Amino acid sequence: MPRAIWSGAISFGLLNVPVKLYSATSRKQVSFRELRQSDGSRIRHKRVAESDGEEVPYEEIVKGYEITPEQYVVMTRDELEELDPKKTRAIEIEDFVDLDDIDPIYFTQPYYLGPDKGAERAYALLVKAMNDERKVAVARFVLRNKEHLAAIRPMGDVLTLTTMRFADEVVKPEELEDVLTHDGEAPKKKELDMAKQLVGSLTSDFDPDKYRDEYREELIAMIERKAKGEELLEPVSEAPKPTKAPDLMAALEESLAAVKSEPLAGGPKKKRTASDGRRKPTKAKAKSSSSNGKAATSRKKSSGASRSRAKSGAKSK
Repeated sequence: MPRAIWSGAISFGLLNVPVKLYSATSRKQVSFRELRQSDGSRIRHKRVAESDGEEVPYEEIVKGYEITPEQYVVMTRDELEELDPKKTRAIEIEDFVDLDDIDPIYFTQPYYLGPDKGAERAYALLVKAMNDERKVAVARFVLRNKEHLAAIRPMGDVLTLTTMRFADEVVKPEELEDVLTHDGEAPKKKELDMAKQLVGSLTSDFDPDKYRDEYREELIAMIERKAKGEELLEPVSEAPKPTKAPDLMAALEESLAAVKSEPLAGGPKKKRTASDGRRKPTKAKAKSSSSNGKAATSRKKSSGASRSRAKSGAKSK
């Protein structure tokens, strides 16, 4: 059963709703240890000074901000603690906004907010009000000595809290002018219509269980095989190649045909065989074609014979 990692209260107006914070994710990463290849001994990393290579105890380590190469402003722990946000237990709502107004690029880590003991009624009231108004609360709170911006929204009968990036932490698209070029030809209407058709043919309801971490599953399977003593082959993968501009229409047509399992409308036609659904010739037609072939062969033989007789008669004269 998940355990609460933080407790406090959602605060807006004169209303306080005591809540507990629970992690909404469970990491499934495959972790490795660093070992010495010769004997499998664990590798330990030490903090050493660059000047003399001596190991430095933790209590002697201070933090420095590099202002110029190899020039630092040293900050002590006491000085940094002065700037630490106050350890408040309040999640202070600043605004209610529409979810569509928040671009997903701002979201970072999701959590669940559950009611604390005795706050079930106020919690249910807040969930119902936010569901009916279809609003998301933008709030601030302190977690692990760091102030976070967060979005609170209902998910069924439960509130979720997702920490967010501040605006200056997100690279604006306008800053990519040197990376993104706009010299390309504008898409043609036929290409755009076909692209929309492809998007529509691949549209479905989102089912999170449909998507799996295939790399992690294959890695675990590979580790299990190697643990049993099996030899492993090095996987070879090719990077996808970008579609060339002249082949854009052909790529769209092939993609649509693959989705619909239909032959291409304007593409090259494949030679059809009996297995493609074409009817095999009947016995009567087969015999007819066979007899026609034999007749043609006999006519060729007779005409050849008559020509040879004519030549021999001419010589005798």
